[in-house]
Amino acid sequence: MTATAGGPLSSIRRRPASRGVPRPLADVAILTGRNLVHIAREPLRLSDVTVQPVLFTLLFVYVIGAGVVLPRGGSYTNFAIGGLIALNLTTSAIGTAIGLSDDLSTGVIDRFRTLPMWRPAVLVGRSLTDLLTATICVSFVAVTGLLIGWRPHSGLTSTIGGFAIFLLFGYALSWACAYLGAASQSAESAQGIGLVVLFPLAIVSNALVTTQHMPTVVRDIANWNPVSAVTAAARDLFGNPNPSASIHAWPMRHPALASLLWSAALLVIFAPLAARTYRRRTTD
Repeated sequence: MTATAGGPLSSIRRRPASRGVPRPLADVAILTGRNLVHIAREPLRLSDVTVQPVLFTLLFVYVIGAGVVLPRGGSYTNFAIGGLIALNLTTSAIGTAIGLSDDLSTGVIDRFRTLPMWRPAVLVGRSLTDLLTATICVSFVAVTGLLIGWRPHSGLTSTIGGFAIFLLFGYALSWACAYLGAASQSAESAQGIGLVVLFPLAIVSNALVTTQHMPTVVRDIANWNPVSAVTAAARDLFGNPNPSASIHAWPMRHPALASLLWSAALLVIFAPLAARTYRRRTTD
């Protein structure tokens, strides 16, 4: 992504000391606005959180769902929607790495360095933008699911809690991808490495199928996969079928707590790593 003259960034140069708003917060708001402007100018940037979720939902429910029988019965559609939200959030997170790596390789970051701005605002602004796009992704899967028969069978509070767990995980994952983007030398390498990591993370899980009949090693990996924990937690909160509840692995017994711990771990590990790597890449 490249900045444009006279766009949101120019307001950083023109802006006097913030009145009542700390400068870091003002800078984050401006950089978040800059990312949103680029999306508005090129809406196809959102295809991975709009078109892809709809296609994945329809394809997996009507193709894979036709051959899957849940251990205790129940609707595959109700089973799959939680997994499809997790799958789409995970695979679309690669956009963070690609966008940041592109900024670093095209020289726009050099322009940022000439402006009187809080350095980490670039990373924080991108993470907030990613949170907004994650919300769009979740919404598209949920609305598509409702149209094809998915229904949450719990109270409003529990349902909101399920969506909140997804968004927290998506936000934490965006920091891992920010680190990948800062560490990669090009957008192409960020995309390649990201797909190698994120695609297996999304697939080797309970998102689309139950794990009970997987080979032992694969099953153990799937049961401890953060995507599986987030998916199982959301299914419980939505009141949807959750065959993983009968598995003795600790994350499947306590999926909500496991989801929070995984998200916290991603933030604690990768937010500082992303900031350090970004600072090293942008320091002479």
